[in-house]
Formats: sequence, C-alpha cells, structure tokens
Amino acid sequence: MCGIWALFGSDDCLSVQCLSAMKIAHRGPDAFRFENVNGYTNCCFGFHRLAVVDQLFGMQPIRVKKYPYLWLCYNGEIYNHKKLQHHFEFEYQTKVDGEIILHLYDKGGIEQTVCMLDGVFAFILLDTANKKVFLGRDTYGVRPLFKAVTEDGFLAVCSEAKGLINLKHSMTPFLKVEPFLPGHYEVLDLKPNGKVASVEMVKYHHCRDEPLHALYDSVEKLFPGFEIETVKNNIRILFDNAIKKRLMTDRRIGCLLSGGLDSSLVAAILLKQLKEAQVQYPLQTFAIGMEDSPDLLAARKVANHIGSEHHEVLFNSEEGIQVLDEVIFSLETYDITTVRASVGMYLISKYIRKNTDSIVIFSGEGSDELTQGYIYFHKAPSPEKAEEESERLLKELYLFDVLRADRTTAAHGLELRVPFLDHRFSSYYMSLPPNMRIPKNGIEKHLLRETFEDSNLIPKEILWRPKEAFSDGITSVKNSWFRILQEYIDHQVDDAVMASAAQKFAVNTPKTKEGYYYRQIFERHYPGRADWLPHYWMPKWTSATDPSARTLTHYKATAKA
Repeated sequence: MCGIWALFGSDDCLSVQCLSAMKIAHRGPDAFRFENVNGYTNCCFGFHRLAVVDQLFGMQPIRVKKYPYLWLCYNGEIYNHKKLQHHFEFEYQTKVDGEIILHLYDKGGIEQTVCMLDGVFAFILLDTANKKVFLGRDTYGVRPLFKAVTEDGFLAVCSEAKGLINLKHSMTPFLKVEPFLPGHYEVLDLKPNGKVASVEMVKYHHCRDEPLHALYDSVEKLFPGFEIETVKNNIRILFDNAIKKRLMTDRRIGCLLSGGLDSSLVAAILLKQLKEAQVQYPLQTFAIGMEDSPDLLAARKVANHIGSEHHEVLFNSEEGIQVLDEVIFSLETYDITTVRASVGMYLISKYIRKNTDSIVIFSGEGSDELTQGYIYFHKAPSPEKAEEESERLLKELYLFDVLRADRTTAAHGLELRVPFLDHRFSSYYMSLPPNMRIPKNGIEKHLLRETFEDSNLIPKEILWRPKEAFSDGITSVKNSWFRILQEYIDHQVDDAVMASAAQKFAVNTPKTKEGYYYRQIFERHYPGRADWLPHYWMPKWTSATDPSARTLTHYKATAKA
C-alpha cells in the first residue's frame, strides 16, 4: 500500500504543485520521493512508500538499467510476480513485485501486461521511447486511482482525489477530478511539450471471466462439473490459495475479525497457513464495538477457537461521533451506509497502528457482493436477477465497501488484503449456476457455509451466524449505531434547513437529516465534487428507506428467533 501521484504537462511551478502530493502522505509513512522526468521539465512523479516488500530497492518510480526509457509508479501487490519471472526467465534488478510490469510490457505490450497481473494495483507507466503514458487499475478497484485531464492535455493522477483538487492550471480554474474505472487501462500519447492526448480506454477484464494469468497458476487442478461436492472442493482449493498467495510481505500480518462468517473464515485459514509457513509470531486479530456488541462476543468465540492473539477495541458513541469529520475527509464520499460502517473501521485501524506492529491486515471485504450475502437477496425475484445484482455490486465495489476498506486503513498507514476478491476465486464463484448461489432455507451465503461445514475451522454457531452489517454489529440490537447517529444529528440539522435541501444540494439531494449532515461535511472538504458518488447505496427489492440491515423485515424475524 502506497501513495502514487504524477503530473504531465503542468503549466504551473512543479515545486508548488508538489505540495498537493503531501495530501496523501498517510498512504506511505516510511519514505517519499519526487522525481522529474528527463527531457520533460513539466512532468514529475511523486511517491509515498509503505515498505512491505524489498526494503532496500523498493523506492519509486521504479527504473531499471535494461529499460532506461520506462518509469513506473504503482500501488499494489502482484502476487504472481515470481511465477511469471521464472516462467519467462526475466532478469530482475530488484525484489519489488512491481518490476514484473516493466518486463511484461517490454515483452508483450500493455494489454498482455495488465491481463497477466494477479493482484491488486493502480499504476502509471511512462514510456519515453514510444512517447506513451499508460494508466491501469485492478478488476475491482481494490487499489484506488483518480485522474484529472484538461482539454489542452494537462494530466494529473493520484491514489486519492485529495491530492488533485488543489492543483493549479491556467486554462481550468475548477479541475474535474474523477475515479479511474476498475478493470480498465488507458493509453495516452505524450507530446513533446509534456501534454497528453487520450488514445483509448480499454476494459481488459470482467469479473465473470477466468483471468489470463490462470494459465501460469500453480494451484492444483480443479475438477470439472457442478456436482455439489465437486464445487465445494474447488471453492476450498481456490479460497485456500487466495489467502496463501497474500502472505507475500516482509511486515507483520494481522486480521480484522468481526465475528461474522467472512472475517472468521479468513482469520481461521490465515492462522493455519501462517503456522504452515512457520511464521514466528502469533496472528493478531482485531475486533471493535460498543458494550453489548454482538460482534465482540462472536469475535471472541472465533479467536478462542482458532487461538489468535485477540485485541478488543471498545468505543463509545461520543468517540464515534467525534471522528465523523476526519472519516468523511479520508473517505471522499458522503454515502450514508459507507460513512456509518467506516467509523468502526477507522477507529480500529488507528488502534492497530498505535498499539501493534501489524501492518498488513487481512479482511473479509467483497464476500457479500460475491456470495450474495446481503439480507435483501432473500427477496430476489429469481436466481438470474440475484446474479445480475451480484455483478452490479461487484462492479460498484470501488464506490462503496472497497473504498471504505482502503481509505480507513490507508489513513493510518496500513495495507489491506482481501482474499474474497481474488481473481481466480471470484471468477470461479461467478461461473457457478445462479441457483447454486442464492440464499437457501432462509440463510444467505448457504453455499459458502456448506462448503466449510465439516472443516471445524470456526465454531458451528459462527459458520451459520446470520448476516450483520458491520455498522450494526458493533452496537447492541437495543440501540443500533445508525439510531445513535440519527438521534445526535437530529439536534444538529433543523427542519427548516432540510426543507431547502434540494436547492442547496441538487445532485443526490439528501432525504434525511443524517444524509444532510454528512453532505455538509463532505462539501466543506470537497466543494462541488458531489458527482464522485453516482447514487447512494440502498438495498434492492424492498421498500426500505434506510440502508441498515436492521430495518429489514427479514432481520427483525431472525433477531426474534
């Protein structure tokens, strides 16, 4: 996890523009560098480093003797870099996983390069020999990337939007900043004056398709067909492999543990694999909640079962409310459910950074979208409609859960790893017949639970524990986090102000005081940037007016049972 930043064709003084790059210093607390591009006085790279792999030669932009005309700035982890290096007999100059991008590009061009990368990434690749700039981002947008480009060809790129919004450009007083789409790469021509012109934007991977790098994977052969035992066996093989490949780091590994199905499975398999790899330290697991939180109780059960070094972080409503401003600044969104869920994750990340030496943090993000874990999937009119919704959620992860997971951890210099969004695991799961993936017997994620039924990895009551939204599970059923927030905000926003909400906020007009309150904070930090959020996250196939799972009739019935 790092922070990347680059400018091409800047009309303003670079030493002034570079101050914007310091807005993302939290992403790389270990070192930083600014570097001008030879022959282009108005182009430069900025890099903030979190040293996770190759402490000695890991600074960026990466340049190697063999390709003096290539400059690479990237944020991410390429898990198959050693396999590809051995397969193609590339000669490495460093131990940095990103070096593989330079060799693949030289061998087969940009299209083959991005398709071969098994991992999470956002990159800027400059080829001064062929006068090209390339931008690329992983399938689900696990690693963030924003860009701004003007009509006269000034290009600015950054891991977070906050590193771009204050840039100066003579032709454009208000620089339009937008997220770079996941699963895409862009080719731009570099002109002699350092400006750029976009040539093409290409979608290189769809979540349903098996990735090209599967051809070079060492995972054991999967069995064909959709017989239930075959499918369960394949899921176990691929998920095990998804976690195993993510052990790649020189820093200590930890794991978020909410006590729900997803994080519990990740923690259990991760601990098992760390033992097999003979890692010398115990796995630290982390749970957060208020008193009487069901998450804390469930996480404690799992930690006792698997034998992790467990940390519990308690917070109260005042502490949660106090960090709303810095949370929304970190997130760069005002989406209601994202803000709610981010408070706990922000506070636990802060605790991890301050009190432990765990830096690489595993988490269960992506499972709900992939395995149809949201409670509203019980209302899906058909398996095919559920499949469509699952795909839509995966496509929009970069706006919601993946955004939350990245920004709340990166704000405290941690690197998040999300095995449920592994390319091979997720594409296999999406290839299964739609009727295998829907909720069964009133239980969501039935296939995933059934797969690990006989493994004894986690306690049975956790394996079959119903879905809790993270922002709900951190508080007791009697007084949900969203109700605590609404009660507080009710006194902060008066009715008269709400009546004029449509005039003040024409884009995504807030319908509730809570939404209005978050929007006010967002506009203070990012005025006029409301279009970064295309729509609020809301459950489907229901008349619910609030995104909390605890407002759904299915949850109420389960809670009483």
